[in-house]
Amino acid sequence: MHIGHKAGSWRCFAMLYCDPMSAHLSIVIPAYNEGVRLGKTLPKVVNYLLENSPEAELIVVDDGSTDDTAALARQTLESCGTLRTSVISYKSNLGKGRAVRLGLLAARSEVALFSDADLSTPITETPKLVDPIIRGECDVAFGSRALERDLIGVHQPWRREQGGRVFNLAVRLATGLPFWDTQCGFKAFRMSVCRPLVEAATVDRFGFDVELLYLAYRAGLNLKEIPVRWDHNEGSKVSVMSDAVKMLSEVGLIRQQARRGVYDKAIKTVHEKKAEK
Repeated sequence: MHIGHKAGSWRCFAMLYCDPMSAHLSIVIPAYNEGVRLGKTLPKVVNYLLENSPEAELIVVDDGSTDDTAALARQTLESCGTLRTSVISYKSNLGKGRAVRLGLLAARSEVALFSDADLSTPITETPKLVDPIIRGECDVAFGSRALERDLIGVHQPWRREQGGRVFNLAVRLATGLPFWDTQCGFKAFRMSVCRPLVEAATVDRFGFDVELLYLAYRAGLNLKEIPVRWDHNEGSKVSVMSDAVKMLSEVGLIRQQARRGVYDKAIKTVHEKKAEK
C-alpha cells in the first residue's frame, strides 16, 4: 500500500473568519479504474473545497486500479493550496467498502464524508450533510434519492431503479433500519464516535453502506437521511442481477455477525464515548 500526503502552504493573508466546515472536514473518494472520470470530477472537488473549505482534507483511495487512476489523482492534487491531500493506493482490488473504510480511518478531521468518484451527487451538496453534524443534530448524515424524487435530474434505467427499491425494502425487513435509501454514495460521519464502528465493519463490497448504517443505528447514534440532488451517470460497476444477489447475501452476513456478537465490542465502545459527553 502507498500513501502520499501533502500539506498545503499557508496563504499569505490572515483568515478573519473560519467556516467551521473548513476546520472539521475530510472528503474521501474511493476509485477503481476511474482515471477518465476523475480527470473531470476531481478538479471540481478541489475547486469547491478551495472556495468553501480551504483548510479541509481530500483523500483519494485507489482500490487496485489497473488504469492511471492513482497517477492522475496525484497529479491533480499536487497543487491544491491550503488543502491537505492524500492518495492511498494498493495493488489488489479489495472492494469499495474496504476503500471507503481505509479512507475514513485515514481522515484527520472530525467530520468525514465519502462521495462516489462520478459525483452523481454534486459536491456542492456537501453542506446538507456536514452542517447538521457540526451543529450537533446528528452523528451520521447520508444522502437520499428517495425522500424527494424531484431532486433527481437524470434517472437510472427503469430496471435498475426498481431493483434498488426492492433491495432497500429487503434491507428494511432484514435489519429494521427505518430508512428509504441506504445506497446513495454520499455519506458523512462524526469520526470521534463512528471510528470504532468503521474499524469493526467487515463488508468489503457493495453492501458496506448497509453495514455502516446498521452499526450506527444499533449503537444508538443519531442518523439523519437527507434528500440530495442526484444524476445517474453511465458506467456503473454494479450489475442489477448478479450484484443484487451478492448484496442481499451481505445483508444476511451482517445479521449473522450481529447474532454472533462480532460488533458488540465496537457498539459498547460507542456507548461509552456517548456517555462521556
